[in-house]
Amino acid sequence: MIRKIIKIDEVLCDGCGDCVPACAEGAIQIIDGKARLISDLFCDGLGACLGHCHAGAITVEEREAEPYNEEKVMEYIIKGGENVIKAHLLHLLEHNEDEYYRQAVGFLDKRGIKLPSIKEESAVEIQSHSGCPGSKAIAFESASLPEKENGKRVSHLTQWPVQMHLISPNAAYYKNSDLLLAADCVPIAYADFHKDFMQGKSIAIACPKLDTNKQVYLDKMIKLIDDAEVKSITVAVMQVPCCNGLFQLAQQAIEYSGKEIPLKIVVVGINGNILHELNN
Repeated sequence: MIRKIIKIDEVLCDGCGDCVPACAEGAIQIIDGKARLISDLFCDGLGACLGHCHAGAITVEEREAEPYNEEKVMEYIIKGGENVIKAHLLHLLEHNEDEYYRQAVGFLDKRGIKLPSIKEESAVEIQSHSGCPGSKAIAFESASLPEKENGKRVSHLTQWPVQMHLISPNAAYYKNSDLLLAADCVPIAYADFHKDFMQGKSIAIACPKLDTNKQVYLDKMIKLIDDAEVKSITVAVMQVPCCNGLFQLAQQAIEYSGKEIPLKIVVVGINGNILHELNN
């Protein structure tokens, strides 16, 4: 089957990494200083990463991609060297694609290519987890915190409700506002969410992975742009691949509206630090 899939020009790519958080499927990684498509299996070909590549290194091409053929993928993967092979193998294990993993290992064996060493603890950890990396159980080491924090943080919430299914785009507090669209987990992971993100903004929250009927979300976002005339949109998401669907939602709404609105994405790490702040 011929389908659309991204293509990365390694000559143009400078390894900035801006495309990585834009890939909802986690199919792109920075390896050896270059953006790499580590698996055709998880690239939907929609090109959400294109607008984040300032070097113009990413395009969409049409080529044979279905039915999925691990051997064809490996023919491409091995050109990138040992680290790209290792990333691909880990990617398969992470997504519980055991059969494709066995095919990939068989491909390497038939061609006399040494199987890259994968730390035993990493392989066990990944194999014991089935599904999206965003649901993998991780325990953090306790930080050195004072026994008691003095003072009270001030709430910057100026409206209710906040959940996307419950909000009304016609509410007065959205009119000509700067909108903060946040993934549900961000306020839990980022300690200063109110102070750093919410000041002077209207807000809507959603989970791009678990919430149902996302068409309703898109319709509301379009109304917030067309009718409420929001001045800007800041999207705050977690670093896990599925979370980027919220940024794609905002991009689609702006495209459908035909208006030029400043769009910013803030990517928060699962340990509570800010990884990226990018203006679209």
